[in-house]
Amino acid sequence: MTSGTSGKNGMTYAEAGVDIDAGNALVDRIKPAAKRTDRAGVMSGLGGFGALFDLKGAGYSDPILVAATDGVGTKLRIAIDTGLVDGVGVDLVAMCVNDLVCQGAEPLFFLDYFATGKLETDVAARIVEGIADGCAASGCALIGGETAEMPGMYPPGDFDLAGFAVGAMERGTALPDGVGEGDVLLGLASDGLHSNGYSLVRRLVEHAGLGWDDASPFGEGQVGEALLAPTRLYVRPVLSAIRAGGVHGLAHITGGGLTENLPRVLPEGLGAEIDLGAWTLPPVFAWMAQVGGIAEAEMLKTFNCGIGMVVVCAADQAEALTALLEGEGETVHRLGHVAAGEGVRYAGALA
Repeated sequence: MTSGTSGKNGMTYAEAGVDIDAGNALVDRIKPAAKRTDRAGVMSGLGGFGALFDLKGAGYSDPILVAATDGVGTKLRIAIDTGLVDGVGVDLVAMCVNDLVCQGAEPLFFLDYFATGKLETDVAARIVEGIADGCAASGCALIGGETAEMPGMYPPGDFDLAGFAVGAMERGTALPDGVGEGDVLLGLASDGLHSNGYSLVRRLVEHAGLGWDDASPFGEGQVGEALLAPTRLYVRPVLSAIRAGGVHGLAHITGGGLTENLPRVLPEGLGAEIDLGAWTLPPVFAWMAQVGGIAEAEMLKTFNCGIGMVVVCAADQAEALTALLEGEGETVHRLGHVAAGEGVRYAGALA
């Protein structure tokens, strides 16, 4: 009779629902995706207990580290229900690195956390490949992550995502800095809803009697596909603007909209005056407002309403920065200016 490693019932971890071999196969599959995100400073590949990064190798002499973490929210529900999971990895990266750059930091590396009840290698690989796409577009290395298979914690097919980004800047260059009365507000167009407000979005779709595979009433393709447009990555254009000079602050317009996010970069005693006629409300937002009877004030503090990032800049640099950002592929709207007071004050109406 043998002893030690086997019980009488011969139970295994795989029988309990965790497939270590599938996890190893996933790591092997995503290694090429991670490899194409390599950048100066990366010291190790996937598979170790930790990931190494050399700040000096990345070109920094007196760096300050900046970190951000986020998820994708209930946008995942639509991705899971439609099977269109390829873009949520980009969303995950964007929600983190777009925050980092608002501090004036260059994103350096990224780690992801993927949790599910039963690991489906193809689905997980498509998600991580999307994460690699977002990292590569942002100059950010995917240097590690964690895949957690947790039977009983998630219904079949469900999963959750979290992302962690670390960036750096030289000491003394943090933003916001120097925001003052008269500074100009430049709005960079969003690519739709990005990754906020989807609990309300899903209710609106249900209220309208639509399914994810129905024709979209606000754009091309099907409803689910249209609502899964990935969050826009602003890192490279915004870093170019920062390096050009004249940028005093940046606000990533996520949950809370312009109303809640813009004041986060304004000093005490200063507010923002915004002309709602400075840009055209994209069709998806107009449709939601109409279907849900949503008040304008509620729209502006729930959704980005077509503006995904705001650049606060010196008035005498506004034209030059607009030209630079447009040259980098951004659609730029001159929204208004910084003024005495508190909060955000709107003129005109969304249309």
